Order: sequence, then structure tokens, then C-alpha cells
Amino acid sequence: MKKLVLSFSMIIVALLATNVSMAQAEVKMNGPEITVDKEVHDYGKIEKSANGECFFTITNSGNEPLIITKAKGSCGCTVPNWPKEAIAPGESAKMSVKYDTKRVGKINKSVTITSNATNAPTKVVRIKGEVAAPAPAVTPGN
Repeated sequence: MKKLVLSFSMIIVALLATNVSMAQAEVKMNGPEITVDKEVHDYGKIEKSANGECFFTITNSGNEPLIITKAKGSCGCTVPNWPKEAIAPGESAKMSVKYDTKRVGKINKSVTITSNATNAPTKVVRIKGEVAAPAPAVTPGN
């Protein structure tokens, strides 16, 4: 009889634990949620004074409008232009980032996005690569 009661008790506990874990899995946070198509944009090797603009696609995977209040580059050479209008649930918008390619050398900069997202009120994306120095001009006779 004790084994039977113990077996039924274990079955009931297992069923309750399964039910609780399934209920927790179904709970989704209310509010806007930010997702970005990539964490890092790699320019690779680009020439000095080349077009240093790249894009990040920002998606609202939540259930309320996503509002980006600010996007700030880690220095003055990295200038983001973010969507000023609210991004509706399930919709996407592009954020451009312009890097000043007049500076030769390695690129490793970040942009911090501030929003009302419940999953990540601040989200950091990065740009990297290298701006190559122009090849020296060849003059006749040298």
C-alpha cells in the first residue's frame, strides 16, 4: 500500500511540475522588444574616403510600439541615424551608421541604442574593419 501511495504521489508531483514549466514557457513579456539583424558590421578593408555607410535592421518582436530615443556612436567619427517614428509590433526599420573613412587604420567602434524595449533598454552594435592608406602615386621617371 505504501508503494502505491508513493507512486501516485510521484506521478502527481511530476504532472504538477510539467504543468508549471509549460505555463512559464507560455508567459511572454508584454511590451516592445528589440532585435537587430546583426551585432557587428564588418567593412573588411576599405579605401580612404570610401563610402563608410552601413545599415542595421531593427525589428520590434514585442507586442507594443518600440521607440528608439537615442543612438550614440562611441566617437565623433561614428554617426548613427535611427528611426524617429515608433516601430510597430512585428515591423522593422533601418538605422544607418556613417563612419568617417578619412581616418586610416583599424575600425572598432560601437553604437549604443537606447529604447523602451523590455528585453534590452540599451543595445550595443559594433562596426569594424580597416581603412587602407591610398597607394602612393607613381610619377614617370621614379
